[in-house]
Amino acid sequence: MVLNYIWVAFFLIAFIIALYKLIFEGDIEIFDRLIKSTFDQSSLAFELALHLTGAMAMWLGIMKIGEKAGIVKMLTFVFGPFFRRLFPEIPTNHPAITPIFMKLSANLLGLDNAGTPLGIKAMQEMQKLNPKKEEASNAQIMFAVLNTTGLTFIPLTVMIYRARLQAANPSDIFIPILISAAVTGIAGMILVSLYQRINLFDPVLLGYLAVILGSLGIAIYYLSGLPKEKISDISKVVSNLILFSIIVFFILLALYRRVNIYESFIEGAKEGFDVAIKIIPYLVGIMIAIGVFKESGALEIITSTLKKIVIYFGVNPDFIPAMPTAFMKPLSGSGATGMMLETMNHYGVDSFQGRLVSIFQGTTDTTLYILAIYFGAVNIKKTRYAATCGLLADLIGVITAIYVTYIFYH
Repeated sequence: MVLNYIWVAFFLIAFIIALYKLIFEGDIEIFDRLIKSTFDQSSLAFELALHLTGAMAMWLGIMKIGEKAGIVKMLTFVFGPFFRRLFPEIPTNHPAITPIFMKLSANLLGLDNAGTPLGIKAMQEMQKLNPKKEEASNAQIMFAVLNTTGLTFIPLTVMIYRARLQAANPSDIFIPILISAAVTGIAGMILVSLYQRINLFDPVLLGYLAVILGSLGIAIYYLSGLPKEKISDISKVVSNLILFSIIVFFILLALYRRVNIYESFIEGAKEGFDVAIKIIPYLVGIMIAIGVFKESGALEIITSTLKKIVIYFGVNPDFIPAMPTAFMKPLSGSGATGMMLETMNHYGVDSFQGRLVSIFQGTTDTTLYILAIYFGAVNIKKTRYAATCGLLADLIGVITAIYVTYIFYH
């Protein structure tokens, strides 16, 4: 329901601002630009779905091999107690467990291209358990929100952009991003748990979280002492080694279980094409709304208003120039990247604002885009409180990022 209101609001706000610019500022081309943005964003949405098709077919094929080889039982044995508490609607040994685990793992490794098909596969499997096919289930909401928080262990993309702009130390935002992203992920889990009345103080759940966060802390401590070149190299090697090892493990396990591997792959790959077609309308809908909202100048108005408010209350306004990146990130990944680069070029890649936009970029993910793809893939129209929790987690992450950046760099 919230997503519906947001979608409508984008168009109404864009129309009101455009009308004001036409009447009072004499901008006779504003509506031309708005209409052009709807066509441009529609084409972009189709291109995104088209580019996703190949990766989706490949990964759903690999998933089918693992599923028939019995990987679900293995993952259930290791992570079953954790999943049963966080996703109580999903039965033991259900096929949804594998793509959920792999998608969350792909997030941590920063493997976005591999992760999206896995996430869609997880939503499809959970949809089979959903008694109300047009309304998101609790398990689907928990999974979707955890993905919108965008917790990535090694923010390689951000570091690469910083290196290209000749930052003195491209990886110096590594620990601040991990802190902010971890807070965002935990906030998302807590918010959904409050809605679903999940007991986060369950000893088993706390034990798993302690192990996960402890392992993350050890890795952060180790990597923080390495040169930037080493961090980048380790990220590339470890991420892709793990990913390809999973593929090989699935194949070897299928060989051992005497599964027809190639036929299983083809069977899963066929599902990828069907999913790509289903998500196009949802993707077009969210992309054109974002396009007109951005083209109208609404973000600039929000930023200037926020600056006046913080100055009025005596707050240091140095973070304001970075806020367009934070506002855009839940809406559009490419839009947020463009604003991040613009801020870095204007203020300097190693400036306070340059570092802050880098941390924003690694702290949250494209919340509305993810919700549109995931729920659209299974034809869910009522997303309930998914957008509310996802956007609130983003807000908490943004506030944390600002606070952390002031501590580290101001």
